Amino acid sequence: MRRNMIETVMGGVVLLVAVAFVVFAFRSTSIGDGAGDGYQVLVSFDDASGLNIGTDVRMAGVKIGTVVEQRLNPDTYFAEVLLGINDAIRLPSDTSARIIPDGLLGGNYVALEPGGAEDYIADGGQIQYAQGSINVVDLLGRFIFSAADAASDSGSQGAETPQ
Repeated sequence: MRRNMIETVMGGVVLLVAVAFVVFAFRSTSIGDGAGDGYQVLVSFDDASGLNIGTDVRMAGVKIGTVVEQRLNPDTYFAEVLLGINDAIRLPSDTSARIIPDGLLGGNYVALEPGGAEDYIADGGQIQYAQGSINVVDLLGRFIFSAADAASDSGSQGAETPQ
């Protein structure tokens, strides 16, 4: 009888730990941070690789919103990204947006850089200046091949002897 009681208590402890983990996970993600309470701003990128719904929007390294929606504009073939911005943050009309990698192996985030304009982007407005994501693997490949071409060009020039 005592063994059944110990097993019941241990089962209860496991359930409490599981519930505590779920509560912690819910509070530490963007699901519970009220990201949908702010206003929305549209930005068009030529390449929105690495962005997903819920991706951070940061200004000066501080999270000020999240990516709410992504879609492809069938006329321009640009990625249109809808950002949910905290109501307390007012974006100048000449704010620019860039997609920045979050470390070597991490994902990307949208970095906003405020301009100096005196008027602000309203709810449903658009950010005019945007730079899409940079493909680091493509850049590395270009660097390697350009270095190899430069080495082969200098090697072939050194092998020639004037007569």
